[in-house]
Amino acid sequence: MVARHMAMASTLIEEDPELAHQHALSAARRAGRIAVVRETLAITAYATGDYALALRELRTYRRISGKDDQIALMVDSERGIGRPDRALEVGRAVDRSALDTAVRVELAIAMSGARLDLGQTERSLHELDIPELNPDRAFEWSPALFAARATVLEELDRADEAAEWRRRADIAAEALRGTDDLQGADEFVLVEEVLEEQLDEEHSDEEIVEDVDDAEPESSSHPGADADAGEETGKDASEEHHSHESLDVHGHDAAGDEDDSVHEEQDALDAAPDGTDGDAEPEAPLAPADDSTERPDGQSGDRA
Repeated sequence: MVARHMAMASTLIEEDPELAHQHALSAARRAGRIAVVRETLAITAYATGDYALALRELRTYRRISGKDDQIALMVDSERGIGRPDRALEVGRAVDRSALDTAVRVELAIAMSGARLDLGQTERSLHELDIPELNPDRAFEWSPALFAARATVLEELDRADEAAEWRRRADIAAEALRGTDDLQGADEFVLVEEVLEEQLDEEHSDEEIVEDVDDAEPESSSHPGADADAGEETGKDASEEHHSHESLDVHGHDAAGDEDDSVHEEQDALDAAPDGTDGDAEPEAPLAPADDSTERPDGQSGDRA
């Protein structure tokens, strides 16, 4: 149940801070001694404008966890309840060299804001003069740092410089939006380099598509192969058909034998007297019939 409330608080913090805060309160009532639960409650309270509750929960979180990673939020919470002097004291009480880079930048921005609250504009600008202020590189903290510097420059009536830093903040934010993973990364390129890489990738994709289009299937690599195969098949079939027409089962020329047999029969008929078949033998008469016999060709024996 606590995990569900924590997940909902994390999901809703941007779009519905009030509902996220209610989930964080429910989680804190069930697991108030867990550091991350108190941290989540502090963040949602800050998002809803309850800076006193946020400050109290942040102190509890720091006492339980022993960490100073939310020190910038503590400074801003002090500012939120109208105590910029106290905010500066809280910020100066920590060892900045022991902080992570992102936390150190966030603290510098919060301290600069506290100086502005006190009307210390020049000193506010001095709070932002840190090694992480690199206008030529885009880091995860760069947009907020550049924008904070632009705000201070506007207070100093240095409009041109403020506009330049505002432009740099926009470029850095655009560069960061073009990356896939912002967590755990220390450095990101500026938007010009991001666009150049995207153009290179698009050009590479076009070359791949052209290579695929130029490639032909193996079956069509020799256009005449299928035609040659068809001709060979037709030739074999024609030869086989001709062979069946010209040869009998013994391998002899059937057509020639048939022609020779016809000629022999014709010669025999021509040689036989009275148109009888020379190869045929007379059949025995079935009964005497006036000294005449019936011939196989149906003619009478009286004809001499």
